[in-house]
Amino acid sequence: MDYILLPSTIEFKDTDKINTTELIITPCHQGYGVTIGNSLRRVLLSSIEGAAVEAMKVNGIQHEFSAIEGIMEDVIEISQNLKQMAIISYSDSPVTLYLTKKGKGEIKAGDFDKNSDIEIINPDLKIATMTDGKKEFNLEIIIDKGLGYVPVSEKENKNLDLGTILIDSFYSPVKDVGYKVENTRVGDVTDYEKVILTIETNGTVSPKETVERATKILMDHCSLILESSDTVVTDSKKKEKKPKKISEEK
Repeated sequence: MDYILLPSTIEFKDTDKINTTELIITPCHQGYGVTIGNSLRRVLLSSIEGAAVEAMKVNGIQHEFSAIEGIMEDVIEISQNLKQMAIISYSDSPVTLYLTKKGKGEIKAGDFDKNSDIEIINPDLKIATMTDGKKEFNLEIIIDKGLGYVPVSEKENKNLDLGTILIDSFYSPVKDVGYKVENTRVGDVTDYEKVILTIETNGTVSPKETVERATKILMDHCSLILESSDTVVTDSKKKEKKPKKISEEK
């Protein structure tokens, strides 16, 4: 189909915002701007693997509505802060991190004990604030890999220790994706399209790498459809039978 023009320019352009990149695809055949932009956006937001905190445990605390002695934040506030952790996991199974803190001051993501399977990209993220210098704060978190957003309601069947509090997990390293379609000119034709996608990640992976992963996912699905279509066509031809001729009685 030579009459459908394929894009000739693919450009990744850095922006002033950290971990944010623009992807420019041009020129696209009329109508293909939305097709390409929306397809990539949906896959980027839903299907890029990442790591997140799945559960937490604080000594002496049984549920998420508890207050913690010597800590300014309650359990819900701490869980909200844990959700903001940008994490790279090198393990294919859940990993538990431990934190012990004593003395007044902020508790940060970088205060967790080091683990070779986990890398915390934003160690300066505040988790909680200690207000009592004599108290000791002990926190455990469970980290695992996944896709997209998984609420607590889908984790209820997991076998966890007593006092472990499940939290909603947003695994995707992609924080936001937007796109716009503009008209562009090719020769005398002015209704070709230019797609501009803006991709923001949490820093655990570059925007360019997420686009590469998303593109591969789309290509894998489309190739399966193509292979399946070839099989169906071949099988249908084999099953075709010539209609029987009705002989005329003489």
